[in-house]
Amino acid sequence: MLGLPKSTELANQLPKKAIYAKFMMNNAQKERFDCDISKIVIVNEVSPQTTIIPKGETVASFYVLLISLKTRDYDERNIISLSKLIPQNMLMVLEFEDKCRLAVYRTKLIQSAWQNTADCTVQPSGLDLDAAWENIVTQVGGIVVEEGNTLNEQIAADDERARLTKEIERLEKLARAERQPKKKFELVSKIRILESKIKEI
Repeated sequence: MLGLPKSTELANQLPKKAIYAKFMMNNAQKERFDCDISKIVIVNEVSPQTTIIPKGETVASFYVLLISLKTRDYDERNIISLSKLIPQNMLMVLEFEDKCRLAVYRTKLIQSAWQNTADCTVQPSGLDLDAAWENIVTQVGGIVVEEGNTLNEQIAADDERARLTKEIERLEKLARAERQPKKKFELVSKIRILESKIKEI
């Protein structure tokens, strides 16, 4: 799957009952999970034993989890729970009908855009599995790591930019509707401050 070498392929289905027990889910949580997810299968293991990529300092391997969805409008909390199921780095393939999107958890849930399942591939390139896994995360999230930043720092910076941009859009809407010149000026001043903060990130 995903264009990964055949040597990495597995077919280990994870029973839902085991997941319910692991997280001690109540009936409402079980129902929410069952409404979203049909089947979960570990389909690949990328490790020094299955590829030519050597072990990293922190990443010894990572797994690919195929999650068959019952709906495209799933609850992200279910996917976050699955990311914590196995104490390993996991790349999740969320599949609904003939479309899929990729997801990883790295300080938060990061997801790719939907695409045709047949066209969905990843390239785990790097000198070791640390670098290969970081490349996977950046591919999934479309993240460009700026010079001097770690991947986690870049994710935080991108999130802060997005938050400030959303706040600027909200203030601009208020400023356009504001009739009092003094209040309008105050709103525009706030916008300028937020714009300067974005430039500083």
